[in-house]
Amino acid sequence: MAESYKTEQIRNIAVVGHAGSGKTTLIEALLQKASAIPSAGSVQKGTTVCDFTDQEKRLHHSLDTATCHLEHDDRHINLIDTPGYPDFMGRALGVLPAVETAAIVVSGQAGVELVTQRMMDFTAERNLCRLIIVNQIDMDEINLHAVLREIRDTFGKHCLPLNLPADNGKTVADCFFEPSDSTPDFASIEAAHTEMIDQVVELDDDLMELYLEQGADISIDQLHDPFERALRRGHLIPICFVSAETGSGLNQLLRVFSQLMPSPLEGNPPEFYYEDDEDKSFEVDPAKTGANFIGHAFKINVDPYVGRLATFRVHQGELKTGAQVYIGSQRKAVKLAHLYRVQGKDLEEIPAAVAGDICAVSKIEDIGFDDVLHSSRDDDEVRMRSVAIPPPMYGVALELLERGQEKKLSDSLHKLSTEDPSLLLEFNAQVNETILRGMGELHLRLVLERMKEEAGVEVATHPPKIAYRETVTRPAEGHHRHKKQSGGAGQFGEVFLKIEPLPRGSGYEFSNKVVGGNIPGQFIPAVEKGVKQVLDEGAVAGYPLQDVRVIVYDGKYHAVDSKEIAFVAAGKRAFMDAISKAKPIVLEPLAKIEVTTPSGSVGDITGHLSGIRGRIAGSDSVSGNRVKISAQVPLSELGDYQTTLKSLTGGEGIFTMEFDHYETAPQPIQKELEKAFRPSDDE
Repeated sequence: MAESYKTEQIRNIAVVGHAGSGKTTLIEALLQKASAIPSAGSVQKGTTVCDFTDQEKRLHHSLDTATCHLEHDDRHINLIDTPGYPDFMGRALGVLPAVETAAIVVSGQAGVELVTQRMMDFTAERNLCRLIIVNQIDMDEINLHAVLREIRDTFGKHCLPLNLPADNGKTVADCFFEPSDSTPDFASIEAAHTEMIDQVVELDDDLMELYLEQGADISIDQLHDPFERALRRGHLIPICFVSAETGSGLNQLLRVFSQLMPSPLEGNPPEFYYEDDEDKSFEVDPAKTGANFIGHAFKINVDPYVGRLATFRVHQGELKTGAQVYIGSQRKAVKLAHLYRVQGKDLEEIPAAVAGDICAVSKIEDIGFDDVLHSSRDDDEVRMRSVAIPPPMYGVALELLERGQEKKLSDSLHKLSTEDPSLLLEFNAQVNETILRGMGELHLRLVLERMKEEAGVEVATHPPKIAYRETVTRPAEGHHRHKKQSGGAGQFGEVFLKIEPLPRGSGYEFSNKVVGGNIPGQFIPAVEKGVKQVLDEGAVAGYPLQDVRVIVYDGKYHAVDSKEIAFVAAGKRAFMDAISKAKPIVLEPLAKIEVTTPSGSVGDITGHLSGIRGRIAGSDSVSGNRVKISAQVPLSELGDYQTTLKSLTGGEGIFTMEFDHYETAPQPIQKELEKAFRPSDDE
């Protein structure tokens, strides 16, 4: 392994794709081929570099991301393995800001699957360069020509092969670097080469003129810059064929990584911005010598021996062991006593990291997921645009089986949510419920299993209360005079306010329009505090209130008796008075659901969705005689949908869901919720 390397020698690649496509096995084969490990481990035996946790070894599937690296052709290549189950999508998406390239692995047997499609969308949204790797080409009774057609039909004709399988998938034939004279299993090497060159030179007028008018033989060096440009713009998505099991295509794939995939100097710029102005981008310069250090933490692990381990990407400047850095806008600098290069679970201490590299630091408790690390206070407001991780919608309410473990439960849940950006911990004070939300039943089941194994905390679970919301539908005014006399001490505060509905999803706005000092400025925060109590507790059904603007425009105070508590009460009651006149309604959450099912079960699925108030948005045929059905369904109807789907499809159906929007709940539900509400009276 090279002791040192420069930014231009680095390649950062996230390996993503559906579960079972062979991502971990492929990385293992690449590590072995590049002599980063002496021999390739096995997923089934639990001996791979990237699947090293007890759960992963037991289940034979990746459940978390893992970072590793290799050296090839004077390049330092960082690879990030990602889980392929839809339930662990959040962890996979969390690493995307750390890389220039996403390598989407497709099974040669299964073809384009659900997560394949979703990762293509997510990586495009992130402006990453993309490479498709068709793995498992050695398997019996597969039709790789059909898989190639499916890829191009699904993702576009700009998906073009750099090589093609030959000798029934036992080898691959190069179509780009040094076009092979062997005969591929399908298509033509010459045609594939010409199509690739045509696609690349389209973005370079001078090269196009040279190619067309002079019939010049275009060299790989001449193609490099326009190739990078085509990757960055999504004008080209190369395809490679490979077998991780037999080693076919591994050498070609390593060459593609090292010679064609962009360095940190060539990829699309990372999406930094200023916290106080999200429209104002912050541009890092990885090529600038002596620039301030800027890094971004994309993974957090809490290890019982190492402590908190933060894996981060260096985007600008050099970072040395012992350096003082700031975390976000925290004013106190922290010292990086140790700096590591990561190889699965193994840490190698290094003296420094250059711009573009991926490394880790330990035992710094203040670093969290998505934090920006920097060496200068001038960069306190710099942030990385967060990855659009789908909101965790599947939730369970937790109940301790053994009393006295409340702190252990709290500590364990905090640790797990620190590590996993797609876990959400909520406390519903209204019903005294601790709710854990994740991406699906499997996700939460494995999280709770870890909690039992690692912390000795066991819980019972039951369905949580649905996250309804309240809002108002028309403008209204409210007024309340709060006056109390107790002995010699009095309380006085009077508030006039008006409210207006806001567009769905806008949240809450508070505005002070009081003139003339009728309510002194020091009491306005107290008024807002009272308003926020109603926002949190609800007014008609006990659910948080949203999409409302509150304007305080008048009031009265008493020079002696006016106190903060009085204006809190007056603000609260005036707000409730206005709500009662503003035709309040209950909103229910609707989920966007995508069901992939064998075509024979489509009728049963659509019939059931309609029966649970679902609205079918459309359906599309996908590979393997399957159909993907899209629908919007009230979340309250999806509590046990996983079990229902298994029953309707014989266990062959899968689904994903994510929050879509809120809309007015049906009258019977509204009335039932309002009837059950018992408002607090703390005046």
